Amino acid sequence: MDNKETIYTKRMKVADLLAKDGSLLSILQRLEIKLGFGEATVAEACTRYGISTELFLMICNIYSHKDYMPDVNTLSEKDIKSITAYLHASHKYYTTVSFPSIHNRIHNLVKEIDEVSRRLIDKFYDDYDTEVTNHFRYEEEVVFPYIESLIENGRENGKKYNIAQFEHNHSNINEKLNDLKNIIIKYLNEEYSSPLRFELLGEIYNVENDLSKHSLIENKLLIPLVEKLENSNEQGE
Repeated sequence: MDNKETIYTKRMKVADLLAKDGSLLSILQRLEIKLGFGEATVAEACTRYGISTELFLMICNIYSHKDYMPDVNTLSEKDIKSITAYLHASHKYYTTVSFPSIHNRIHNLVKEIDEVSRRLIDKFYDDYDTEVTNHFRYEEEVVFPYIESLIENGRENGKKYNIAQFEHNHSNINEKLNDLKNIIIKYLNEEYSSPLRFELLGEIYNVENDLSKHSLIENKLLIPLVEKLENSNEQGE
């Protein structure tokens, strides 16, 4: 999708943006943009909350349009901190809202099924929970502090670590979630096709989609911007 053809612009009212895609509410929540913004445009709301309008629109377009390809050259070094802050807020959203809700639905579902199926589902979810926790912890304890130090201290930091290591070891945290989804769809006996099962699957699909957008922000925005900063620091040596 050509960036010029996207439907979101800085002159658009925030309320109209949400009317086009209600799922963008979660973005406002993570950016701590409060409801009650009246007739404010995207540009006005971003100015009010100290957020880059270009970055905000880019994130919204990534979430709403699967063929959208962001132009990272329109962003600057100062946007890096905003991106890491958004990713941090996303981690908090997943771990305090999304995953506990899924876990609660799984708990309610497995009470109704046989012991073998219960153990299988519990194991897949526990494995996934461990993987995603480790994934987020690595970003919070290694990647984000490195980026912050790189911005503050410059090239000296890059000799110990670089963003290519993160890119190379960047795991796909959706794989096990997809396995869990397939078990619930394909292999649970038909007698367990209760509303709980459909509600759980709907939530898994939503989180799966959100996590794929999360990865796009990391791969298409964060990593290229940090690589650009690393190269700039190296050239300054």
